[in-house]
Amino acid sequence: MGNKIYCANIGDSRAVLAKRPQGSKKWIAEALSNDHKPDLPKEKARIEKAGGRVEPLLDEYDNAFGPPRVWLKDEDIPGLAMSRSIGDQVAARVGVTAEPEITETTFTEEDKYIIIASDGIWEFISNEEVK
Repeated sequence: MGNKIYCANIGDSRAVLAKRPQGSKKWIAEALSNDHKPDLPKEKARIEKAGGRVEPLLDEYDNAFGPPRVWLKDEDIPGLAMSRSIGDQVAARVGVTAEPEITETTFTEEDKYIIIASDGIWEFISNEEVK
């Protein structure tokens, strides 16, 4: 019981476990959570079933700009770039949920540390770069 970690995640922050196998100089990065992007098939299906739409922001020439976002069916709000969120009542009307995705990981002697960061970090570096 004392060697388990549970990661409950909502949104686009991420937890990454840095591992180093015994006798190796190589580090391995293992994601403990998943980013909840609205264009993931399961996430998108829930949003569309609830009457929302998933598409990127469009510029003045109707060119796609930026990541896919959650919108009301007939209005360009809220424009949320994640499919799970706490407290966004407008987005909740179209399937954005505050239900976390929960993972369970058993620690081993190879596991050295955990990095927890928001999308402001993960947007610019990969899991492997932080180990």
